[in-house]
Amino acid sequence: MTDAAPEAPIPPANQPEGYVPPAVWTWEPGNGGQFANINRPVSGATHEKALPVGKHPIQLYSLGTPNGVKVTIMLEELLAAGHAGADYDAWLIKIGEGDQFGSGFVAINPNSKIPAMMDHSTSPPTRLFESGSMLVYLAEKFDAFLPTAQPQRAETLNWLMWQMGATPFLGGGFGHFYAYAPFKMQYPIDRYAMEVKRQLHVLDTHLAAHEYMIGDEYTIADMAIYPWYGAGIRVAYNAREFLGIDEYKNLARWTDQIGARDAVQRGARVNRTFGDPALQLAERHDASDFDRVIEAVG
Repeated sequence: MTDAAPEAPIPPANQPEGYVPPAVWTWEPGNGGQFANINRPVSGATHEKALPVGKHPIQLYSLGTPNGVKVTIMLEELLAAGHAGADYDAWLIKIGEGDQFGSGFVAINPNSKIPAMMDHSTSPPTRLFESGSMLVYLAEKFDAFLPTAQPQRAETLNWLMWQMGATPFLGGGFGHFYAYAPFKMQYPIDRYAMEVKRQLHVLDTHLAAHEYMIGDEYTIADMAIYPWYGAGIRVAYNAREFLGIDEYKNLARWTDQIGARDAVQRGARVNRTFGDPALQLAERHDASDFDRVIEAVG
């Protein structure tokens, strides 16, 4: 019989000092920095709460974060293009207060993430969750902003899926460890900063030869990427200097071009409850809501 092998030494750089992952992970409520109060390892509703329904067929339940803004930009672009059937009610979901765990919201999105949408023009009503799914659904419903011919259609979906798969590195990765983690750790910050810089270089290189993401045609790919890698990255996490955002000149040109569109400016205000009061519109139920907010602030 031989002696048991000695345990491997604990690297002194483990954080916190001496930490070794246990054989089985267990949840410690409150551990995880900012937003820990709304994060949990199980799904489902925490309370009964029905969602309101307004006068329009399309009912959006959201918040003015980049994922929410993708959809409100699309809806405002559809209205600007003359698609009256795209009129919508946008209800505010306060994720800091746990609205996304209400029974009505979970019935639409079992993943409890904004945005969530119902289209009451169909029978039965169509539920939609995940912003990329909403963009494709609306594009096909109104035959707009998604090319029907190949290879342009495939290219649009390529970039839409790129955004959906890439952004967790920016938000949940870089953003969490750079801005929200309970203490600064060089390894994860360096790891995710490198990945975000690579993504920015991908976009900057592509936009050197393309006016929009799909050549000279403005599509849902632009609407999906702009809130995160255009306007958003300039202010997100106070990391503009850290990430060297201004060195990406082609991305800056495209960002300014997209941001100058009236529909984009309107969409960026919907369900926004932070920043400049003149740019906030907590809920949108009619096009005239934009005018009333401007008058109130003025």
